Amino acid sequence: MTDAPPVAPRLSTPIDAIAEKWVTTYADLDPDVANWVGLPGRLGEYADFSPAGHDAMLAAESAVIVELEAATPRDAVDQVTKTDLLAELRLSAEAHAAKLHERDVNVIASPAQGIREVFDLMPTSTESDWATISEKLGNLPAAVDGYIETLRRGIADGVVPARRQVLETAAGVRRHADPGGFFFEFTGNAAADGGGALPPSLRADLATGAAASAGAYARLADFFESELAPVASERDGVGRELYALQSRQFLGATIDLDETYEWGIEELARMVEEQTTIAGEITPGASVAEAIAFLEADESLKLHGTAELQRWMQELADTAVAELSGTHFDIPDEIKTIECMIAPTQEGGIYYTSPNDDFSRPGRMWWSVPEGVTEFDTWRETTTVYHEGVPGHHLQLGQAVYNRATLNTWRRSLAGTSGHAEGWALYAERLMEELGYLENPADRLGMLDAQRMRAARVVLDIGVHLGKPNMTGTGAWTADDALEFMRANVNMNDGFIRFEVNRYLGWPGQAPSYKVGQRIWEQLRDEVRRREGSSFDIKAFHKRALDLGGVGLDTLKLSLLGGSA
Repeated sequence: MTDAPPVAPRLSTPIDAIAEKWVTTYADLDPDVANWVGLPGRLGEYADFSPAGHDAMLAAESAVIVELEAATPRDAVDQVTKTDLLAELRLSAEAHAAKLHERDVNVIASPAQGIREVFDLMPTSTESDWATISEKLGNLPAAVDGYIETLRRGIADGVVPARRQVLETAAGVRRHADPGGFFFEFTGNAAADGGGALPPSLRADLATGAAASAGAYARLADFFESELAPVASERDGVGRELYALQSRQFLGATIDLDETYEWGIEELARMVEEQTTIAGEITPGASVAEAIAFLEADESLKLHGTAELQRWMQELADTAVAELSGTHFDIPDEIKTIECMIAPTQEGGIYYTSPNDDFSRPGRMWWSVPEGVTEFDTWRETTTVYHEGVPGHHLQLGQAVYNRATLNTWRRSLAGTSGHAEGWALYAERLMEELGYLENPADRLGMLDAQRMRAARVVLDIGVHLGKPNMTGTGAWTADDALEFMRANVNMNDGFIRFEVNRYLGWPGQAPSYKVGQRIWEQLRDEVRRREGSSFDIKAFHKRALDLGGVGLDTLKLSLLGGSA
């Protein structure tokens, strides 16, 4: 099955109509989807996080499954849409049956974070924008109460998260409940573009909403600490059955977990060997740790303050777009703009948000700089800019949004998995090395430092959740083993490492999806090259793959190679 876009705009089909209707339904049931994609909708409201809300989502998904199963594809584009949307909806139904929503607490990507994080995406340019934000703040307490109700259902059903996740998440939630926390700071700085003052009545409404939202987060923290933590599980690992389900959700593919674990060990060793070789290029005879210490002492490789960091990111991202466009990639004008942003939060992490459907909001790379962090190393972060920008997420996700003539809204803006997106971004990091953009040994060491961490995560994540023997042969993997293992393989401060380990423990299958996704992307490229021989054109391969939009990795394989996934 192939999915190369035709020259002329493609006529919409019944399967497109099913997908478009699903986007509308999905955005109505979860208005944050509209905020994320940039669609009109009930932007000041929230999804129903209660058990009834989850049941309503399942019912809507089940109806689409029935429609899709009865629909006949008219072309290859339809075939991809049907295959991938069915796979995603069926996996969602499996997750509901496994009651994952009743134990949905983790330190990075549960409703505890998402209910607040949507404000990072909401526009703040006009009085009308702030009125929508005020409405959203007013609806936040009900969203939190629905979430608590679902977690209480989990307690009644004996389906509970790990205590570590509950307590760590409670600490983050408590910060948002603080009088000096996000809600008061966010609304206290409210102004229209150019610093224009908002009407007193709107400012009063924003202050009321901030207080109500902070109160709701205080209530959530109390629930976590006094009600959920005492009954939460002492086990960090989720076991093979749940892990396999969540791995499939993050990859859109079924993998052999035991083989992947062994491959992860081998890949980690390969990363260490590569790093050791490059360390000697930086300082003859140096170990990796000595080379890193040498680079960290080099003032010429440092950025001071977030303003300097933002300028550097923007210049590097713009240069990559200009130099790669028309040579190694076909980059449409609409996605030649990327904005590099310092996030309004201070929680750590670097992430990308797609352009909205009409490109009035460009793609953005965000850096959430932790409080107190004022120095940044260019040798570490050059590969990060390529990962988040071009040829990474910005090219991949922006290209999907651009393909309006071929792809329906679901395919352009909502489809895809972490394994597809993050796998491509890691593939892009290595590709930039192949294209000569990491000729400086320091930059290559930075890229390998990041890739080594991703390989280590494959081993740690599968090891802990499946109860594999630990690397020292002294027993099954534990959280303490995971922490020491990451300390040995990641050159970051201990606070970052602790957060990352807690993330892996609470979000099974997500962290390995990066490196496993990269592996699958590289395997597909190599197989297409083998099949096409001397006629293989990597630029054409990239365009054909990215023109699919977001898909699961099994669908990607089926689209590029044919046969069965």
